[in-house]
Order: sequence, then structure tokens, then C-alpha cells
Amino acid sequence: MRDLGPIRRHTLAITVDNESGVLAKIVGLFSARGYNIESLTVADITESHDVSRITIVTSGSQEVIDQIEAQLDRLVTVHKVSDLTELGPHVEREMALLKVVGGGDKRLEAMRLADIYRARVVDATIESFIFEITGSTEKVNTFIALMREVGLVEVARGGVVAISRGKDPS
Repeated sequence: MRDLGPIRRHTLAITVDNESGVLAKIVGLFSARGYNIESLTVADITESHDVSRITIVTSGSQEVIDQIEAQLDRLVTVHKVSDLTELGPHVEREMALLKVVGGGDKRLEAMRLADIYRARVVDATIESFIFEITGSTEKVNTFIALMREVGLVEVARGGVVAISRGKDPS
């Protein structure tokens, strides 16, 4: 078995036609070849609503990532594929909502941790909080792990969005 090189996390930015079935084709391409999608976000990016940007986080050797890019480039509905990881400095953010239930000291600790991590309270009842946190995936993961200790009962994550730094579009 040949060495394919180190497995690394890659963030891909894909601009596509904003039409029915495009996302299914792209996800199908990944699943048919056994590639895992760690995060996926999609949004319309033009005023005319005819182009969307898909951000996919996946892991693989450079050879596997190159294969993914080449296969995506062959799809008619794909305008551009950019490996932000390979392009250089880029900004990544993820958003999550966390529901934490508890009282007394656990409630106070949840508020203290939220303050440290700059999470916002977006809903509160006598028994629970819903926090919103935005930041790197590592920051979100750490905040979730800490909240498990003080009464975390539910998490909803929005996935990674990313854009390259500098003047050139990704």
C-alpha cells in the first residue's frame, strides 16, 4: 500500500449555480467515493440569486483533496473550487446554539463561562439558557465541552463559513 501523505483538514469554497439538485450532486460525489464531510454550509451570494457558495470542511491526504477538487471542477454547475487551506491565510467561523438547564451554582457557572467565551444569552427562562457562540471550531468545541459539565441538554451548530484574507476573492 502506498503512502498518500498526511491526513489534513481542508476547507473548500465552491461557487455553484443556485438551482435545485446541485447540493445533492456535490454531496453524492463525496459519499460515492467514501469522503467524509465534517461541515457543510450553503448560501446564496449574489443579488440576482443565481449563484451560491458552498463551504465544505473535509479531511484527507493532499492526493485525495486534489481528486475531490478535480471531480468537483468537472460538474457543469460548479463555477470555481478553492482550497482555502492551501491558498493561505483565511478566516473561519462557526456558530452554535446551546441549551443549558440547571439552577444554583451550575447556572452561575454557565453564565461565568459564557462571559469568558463571549457567548451571548439569546433566551432565558427560570430553568434554562440558550447561548449563542461564534468563533473557531476549536473555540466552539471547547465551549460545548465545558457546558456539558453544567447542564448542556441540546446543541445546534451552523457549520463552518470561511473566506480568504486579502484583496483576492476565494
